[in-house]
Amino acid sequence: MKRIVAYLALTLVLAMLVLFLLSWLLSATTDEGVHSLLSAEGVRFFFGGFVAMMQKPLLVWLLLLSMAWGGLRSSGLLTAFHTPMNMRQRQALLLLSVILVVYVGVILLLTAIPHAVLLSSTGSLWPSAFSRALVPIVAFGVVLLSVVYGLVSRRFLSMADICDSLIAGIASAAPLLLLYVLAVQFYDSLLFVFGS
Repeated sequence: MKRIVAYLALTLVLAMLVLFLLSWLLSATTDEGVHSLLSAEGVRFFFGGFVAMMQKPLLVWLLLLSMAWGGLRSSGLLTAFHTPMNMRQRQALLLLSVILVVYVGVILLLTAIPHAVLLSSTGSLWPSAFSRALVPIVAFGVVLLSVVYGLVSRRFLSMADICDSLIAGIASAAPLLLLYVLAVQFYDSLLFVFGS
């Protein structure tokens, strides 16, 4: 996995360098329609717009889902059904099923009844506040279930254990964060160069 990420990162860096040179060459040979990343405008775009380029929902989704994955993996919930369960694990699963039913019920109340809060002004699910919050809703649900399972099954003994599990998820997604930064920078630079 590390090797694949390294090659993808190198590919994106090389593509960015090619884009820099190509934008300069094309802007010098064409009258309009191509912006050079090596011009004053391009340098201002590249450096001044970096933070704005990174601020996309995909980054938030990646962080939330990686935290959920860390909690799920560290709590032992992923392997709960593949190994013999002790009394605490059975109690944890019973409590989890109750929490899951309540959680899904709350989401249904916020979306399924007429004039629900998370519906759009026209009463539809797509697009709406619900569709924009779907990934955070799923991630929060997974974190909640993982933390409860970890606490009841005594896999998590303190708040530090819970925090460590969520941080471990982010650490495992670090290669994806690197690829995200490089890919978004390349994509937005491509739009700048060939956009109107």
